[in-house]
Amino acid sequence: MYKSVETLLVQIPTIRPHKMAVATMQTQTLVLVKITTEDGYVGWGEATTIGGLGYGEESPESVKVNIETYFAPLLKTLSGLNVAQTLRAIKKNINGNRFAKCAIQTALLDIQAQRLNQPLSEILGGHLRNSVPVLWVLASGNTEKDIAEAQKMIAAKRHNIFKLKIGSRPVEQDVEHVLAIKQALGKDISIRVDVNRAWSELDAIKGIQLLQDGGIDLIEQPCAIDNLDAMRRLTQRFDIAIMADESLMGPQSAYQIARQHGSSVFAVKVAQSGGLIEGCEVAKVAQLAGIDLYGGTMLEGPVGTIASAHAFSTFESLAYGTELFGPLLLTEDILKTPLQYQNFELEIPKGPGLGIELDENKIDNLRRQ
Repeated sequence: MYKSVETLLVQIPTIRPHKMAVATMQTQTLVLVKITTEDGYVGWGEATTIGGLGYGEESPESVKVNIETYFAPLLKTLSGLNVAQTLRAIKKNINGNRFAKCAIQTALLDIQAQRLNQPLSEILGGHLRNSVPVLWVLASGNTEKDIAEAQKMIAAKRHNIFKLKIGSRPVEQDVEHVLAIKQALGKDISIRVDVNRAWSELDAIKGIQLLQDGGIDLIEQPCAIDNLDAMRRLTQRFDIAIMADESLMGPQSAYQIARQHGSSVFAVKVAQSGGLIEGCEVAKVAQLAGIDLYGGTMLEGPVGTIASAHAFSTFESLAYGTELFGPLLLTEDILKTPLQYQNFELEIPKGPGLGIELDENKIDNLRRQ
């Protein structure tokens, strides 16, 4: 039986402005969910979004209200059910709300894994790797600043793969910015771009051709979410990898995109998918369709990041690595022991559940009232 379900909004400044086609972030609001059971277990989940409603259909405020109004009362009526039965009851009674559902599911799985004294990855099928590669996103918008930031990361052995956020400027300007960085960092450093669905199909044809010729490795979500036909045509037209991101809203959309060869890579985001289990199902669809995988992020803090890492550690192949750098973009850490980033990878904790310990005093000081 669940004794309490709390939703906390924690606001933390970022180390620098994070510029995307849909928003520029200077702070991140983490949405943390804490579930406490009658017998004393505590599970944590996270439902953090990017830029509020500028990015998707849920915001920190809507997640908090909906969990408090609908999820928490429902959970308190459910007793004697296992996790699968509990999740089925939630799905039956609550529509949509993928981010909120992901946070609740993560907390429930955290509790279940603690009960079994196993890391969370083991109840998702078992880890195949002890760490996952992590790239860094260069998103200041300033070419010289981005080059200096990347060189610092390479020297510190923290990141050697970089993604650039583009799409807010004319195509030619964006391409010039990207290729200048590629040239400065050299052929051994992988550079990818995320257009955040900002280009028309014609802009995409022009931009992708120039980026492909310039040695860029991957183009993420060039066109609008629902323009799957354009994504398919671009995937079939170019040799460069085209990655679906915002178009992926769970296993069903993964199947639709795979069926029409609508991308060559899937960015798996557990929150976008509706949960860790569903994120693993998206990966399974990709594997069956011969589509490569990339571990995406909603720029979550440490809870959502390490939950994603547990899921991604179970993937058969992770050809394009992951983007689990969210905690490194924040000026404050809310864990008693920070996540371990070294040798260009994020280590997955071996303790039970998520394997992390939150600093609740720090969380209280950072809470948004």
